[in-house]
Amino acid sequence: MQASRRNFLAVAAAGVAAHGLGATRTLAASPPRLKAVAFDAFPIFSPALVVSRADALFPGRGAALGEEWRLRQFEYAWLRLLSRRYLDFWQVTQDALVFAARKLKLDLDLDKRAALMSAFLELAPWPDVVPALDALERSGLRLAFLSNFTLRMLVLNLERAGLRSRFHHILSTDRVRTYKPDPHAYELGTETLRLRREEILFVAHAGWDAAGAKAFGYPTFWVNRAGLPAEELGAAPDALGSDLSDLVRFVAREEAR
Repeated sequence: MQASRRNFLAVAAAGVAAHGLGATRTLAASPPRLKAVAFDAFPIFSPALVVSRADALFPGRGAALGEEWRLRQFEYAWLRLLSRRYLDFWQVTQDALVFAARKLKLDLDLDKRAALMSAFLELAPWPDVVPALDALERSGLRLAFLSNFTLRMLVLNLERAGLRSRFHHILSTDRVRTYKPDPHAYELGTETLRLRREEILFVAHAGWDAAGAKAFGYPTFWVNRAGLPAEELGAAPDALGSDLSDLVRFVAREEAR
């Protein structure tokens, strides 16, 4: 089984590379044998629709609104976590949008608010997703989501993209009424998959999420599509790359060890 998995991933990595040729960099000690891969939402789904819809509704202001919204979205989640005033991520996202629009002095009526919020239910997968999932799935690795998105947000996006059946588990941190990077959020993966944390590779979109997962004890791959510097949080990911073809190459290399 291990030999066939190694052979398959070696071939698959070469094939997936045709969809994106980022350079993978290993940053820390290699993780032990992997049995599952857990994804945050945004390595799979592009947030581009959110910004494009914001720009359609507020011409020339979409990028600014998208950036302010994103920052408040996570700040509100963390502030609610610290103050023990939990709301699910859908409500946090809506509250952050209302504040962001008010700060930028944009006229956010109910129809515009609904249109912008619905973008989070209509996200398209990145072009490299399907070949990467094919490679990982056929290797025998179990695939899961582990996201701050609510279960409804995750399921609707997966179903629209035709990816629902690809994942063994769809885990929302709402289940334990918290958000990443709270260790209790990452613990959902070990409890549900019934694996040791070092057997689950966590795939992050954001640098802070990569740091949080690594601090928890997951081997971690950061899909750094924006080319951002690593966060100064004292926990570097095991490797990073610019897209999911780099992830497949990393897994193939680990399986070959």
